[in-house]
Amino acid sequence: MELKVVKQKLRKHVLWLMPTKLPIFLITIILLSGCKEEKVPKRFYPRNDHEAYMHSLRQANLINTALGQDWLKAADKPFDNQIKVRLPYQEAFVISDTKPDALGYRFDVKRGQRVLVELQLLVEDTTRVFIDLFRVENDSLNQFRQVASADSSFQLAFEPRRDASYLLRLQPELLRGGDFSISIENVPTLDFPVAGKNKRAIQSFFGDPRDGGRREHHGVDIFAKRHTPIIAPVKATVRFVGTRGLGGKVIWLYDLNSGNSLYFAHLQEQLVKRYQTVNPGDTIGTVGNTGNARRTPPHLHFGIYRNGPVDPYSFIVPEYPRSPKFVPDTTLLGKEVILSRNAFLKSEMRRQSSNLDTLLSNEPVEILAVNHRYVRVRNVEGTLGFLQKNVLK
Repeated sequence: MELKVVKQKLRKHVLWLMPTKLPIFLITIILLSGCKEEKVPKRFYPRNDHEAYMHSLRQANLINTALGQDWLKAADKPFDNQIKVRLPYQEAFVISDTKPDALGYRFDVKRGQRVLVELQLLVEDTTRVFIDLFRVENDSLNQFRQVASADSSFQLAFEPRRDASYLLRLQPELLRGGDFSISIENVPTLDFPVAGKNKRAIQSFFGDPRDGGRREHHGVDIFAKRHTPIIAPVKATVRFVGTRGLGGKVIWLYDLNSGNSLYFAHLQEQLVKRYQTVNPGDTIGTVGNTGNARRTPPHLHFGIYRNGPVDPYSFIVPEYPRSPKFVPDTTLLGKEVILSRNAFLKSEMRRQSSNLDTLLSNEPVEILAVNHRYVRVRNVEGTLGFLQKNVLK
């Protein structure tokens, strides 16, 4: 109904009602009831690039096509068909550009580690790949919670707040694919706090009994010669410098990245002042044996606190050595080869992993990915798994 007609009708209602001397507020209600509120569609705000792309397919009326439905199904595939790997992990892989597909890498990460993901296209192209990281909330119910997404640079960095399993999903846009290489690493979030030392210098660990079992050790003890420099493991603000009870000469830092409190005890010298800002690698003090450590060799007691004590080991020590530089060999990608001998198709890239299937000599497999010693394959029955390179003919 046009606005002019609506106004005319409302005017007639008012003239008719006036002689009755109805209350003004009642007349107002009658006037407002004749106007319908305009409904404006809610604007769509995507949470990540994958969701934005899915919305663009829907806007283009492609999502309900057979190809669009295949792309949607491929997005769910990684949650059921997971590639279990142990970090650090590198491989070169191929994704078809004719059939929608997606990959899901499953791995464990500990609190105090940073996950670093880097994807590269091995052939210069403009293919977009959506990289999303999910935390496994409930394995038996197949529940996942998205926690991070990569930007257009194909790089992702994420720091978990607790030990958990994660799933990394890779999915290219519709009808795009190619040869890629991926690197997934878990690295400590903090530098080692004693100059020139590493995990071999740690001789007492978090949770070790103290005072005959009456209390637990809330940190790690890093042994070194007296006066060895103690360094700031991260950019931080000095919260306290002084002498306190069991710790003797201590320093407290506030980690500006994570909000954790870092505790350094038994120092010989304190070389910073309160409220000072320190950067990674700055010397804040030296190793000693003050406080209740006066009868032990010089060492640093290092602790982390966030709503209570936290085990600092994973924050400063790599879980596994970093992989050597990976030069991907793409000559086998997408090829079908046969086995030189009987072999087990394994669920993970290690000897202790479970066997998915027994493959016989001269049995064909399709190579989907290659890394240092293993290939990721699909057999004739469609089972995915790992094989050592030396079993290929």
